[in-house]
Amino acid sequence: MKAAKATVAGWALRLGIMTVDALDELGFAAVLLAKSLYWLVLGRRRNQPVRWSAVVAQAMDIGVTALPILTVLAMTIGIMLAVQGIYTLRLFGAESRVTTGIALSLIREFSSLVTGILVAGRSGSALAARLGTMTINREIDALSVMGIDPVRYLVVPPLVAMVVMVPALTLWSHLVSLLGAGLIVTHTLDIGLLTYARQVIDALRLADLVHGLAKSVIFSVLITLVGVVNGAMVQGGAEGVGRMTTRSVVQALSAILVTDMVFAFAVTR
Repeated sequence: MKAAKATVAGWALRLGIMTVDALDELGFAAVLLAKSLYWLVLGRRRNQPVRWSAVVAQAMDIGVTALPILTVLAMTIGIMLAVQGIYTLRLFGAESRVTTGIALSLIREFSSLVTGILVAGRSGSALAARLGTMTINREIDALSVMGIDPVRYLVVPPLVAMVVMVPALTLWSHLVSLLGAGLIVTHTLDIGLLTYARQVIDALRLADLVHGLAKSVIFSVLITLVGVVNGAMVQGGAEGVGRMTTRSVVQALSAILVTDMVFAFAVTR
């Protein structure tokens, strides 16, 4: 009996510690976001403006260098969705309506989701590793000693770059994935590419485009905050950097998927 009580008490203690740690991380992320907005708006007035050269460098790394792999992934997603859509709708004799399903699925869901996952695995992990290494080497403490706010110097540039480049990458993913789907649809259903394009335009509304882009903005903020929080919490040298980098990727992907589910549920009610 005593052993059972001790086990229950141990589980309750661990659950409480995990809950407190999670709330602490959420609070830390909220403070980082608030400070980032503060420096973005009032940095020049405080004679510590945001380093736009760093923002451009981050944007190049996050966006431009990700174009090749994103193009391949988006094209693949579009082709797979077209193949599966035609196969499924053919069972009901409605394969001519496949364009509507493809357009809505890609613009509202898949393009932004694939882009967010790619950026989280590629740039979010790199951000966590870089900040983790700086934390281990006490470089962040050195910035504070020199009077340079670490949030303004290290967090704001990647945050701004993410907010700009992730929606831009999502737009590119829209175009490429729709093109990939169009190649299959036009070949299978024997219609022209221009006809396919007109069907896509007829199926979509401005709200559908805004839906996908709004999610991509939220994803960009989540990816940045998760990477920074995990990078700042690194302990234990190189092994700790690797562990928190992996944790950053897992948390970012989980946050993206949960947010996507909540967003889709909220706007379709």
